[in-house]
Amino acid sequence: MEYRIEDLAHHSGATVRTIRAYQDRGLLPRPERRGRANVYGEAHLARLRQIADLLDRGYTLASIKELLEAWDTGRGLGGVLGLAAEVDGPWTDEKADRITSAGLEAAFGGVQDEAAVADAVALGILEPVPGSEDEFLVPSPQELAVAVELHAAGVPLSAIAGHLRELRGQVEYIASRFLEFTTEHVFARYLGPHPPTEADAAEAASLVRRLRPLAQQSVDAELARAMRLFATRHLRRHLNPGCPVADVEEPQPVPLPAATMRAVRALVGDDNAAAFIAAAAEREVAARTLDTLTATSINRT
Repeated sequence: MEYRIEDLAHHSGATVRTIRAYQDRGLLPRPERRGRANVYGEAHLARLRQIADLLDRGYTLASIKELLEAWDTGRGLGGVLGLAAEVDGPWTDEKADRITSAGLEAAFGGVQDEAAVADAVALGILEPVPGSEDEFLVPSPQELAVAVELHAAGVPLSAIAGHLRELRGQVEYIASRFLEFTTEHVFARYLGPHPPTEADAAEAASLVRRLRPLAQQSVDAELARAMRLFATRHLRRHLNPGCPVADVEEPQPVPLPAATMRAVRALVGDDNAAAFIAAAAEREVAARTLDTLTATSINRT
């Protein structure tokens, strides 16, 4: 196939001005001159598509020029593009789903809230399906399921959206720090001033595959530890409103009246007195917890 510059622009999606700019920068070979006309071929179209693909992956024009020069000298782009594809790939095994407006309304207990839907679209929890006014793409069904459960537990939709915005900022910070950490200690040797060799790019792609689950595993483990720690403190604080935070964090001995200790020893003996007091305290905590949960349920109904 042979193309005039207007035809090449049409088939590649680039503008005539862009094509000429690429030629001036050495990214695109000059066309063949036929009389008074410039003629482009399939190689020009393929090169324009390569440039567009690399731009989509975040490369600058200067980096693209180096990569294309490496390609032209036989060093290949396969490793670099394979590395880019590995990084661009999904970072979760979760599969996207779809939901209709009616299904969304049913999931949230029959609530119709256009503002909440707009929030969800803005946050990327829902994505409108092109050509459909009644259907949404759900990139993360798990995230939507969390919102459904929180709403069923009594959390307003606006509060859920606000919490997600706050959480997203914190998680993005964790992700950026993990990338800085791995870049410094793992990937720095592949990120020199020049594109990596085919072998280096393939090795880096393999490392990405190996390290991909580590960020989530670290966050899952630390979140579980923190939730256990803070949930316990939170419960104790609410069950014992007068107890200072320091006392909650570092339990202090509680002196018992001498008459109480004598009565306990007389009931269970000296050897069992401490265990009896601990069991009685645990029973009281459990009873108060049940009372709190019962009162909450009654108030909600």
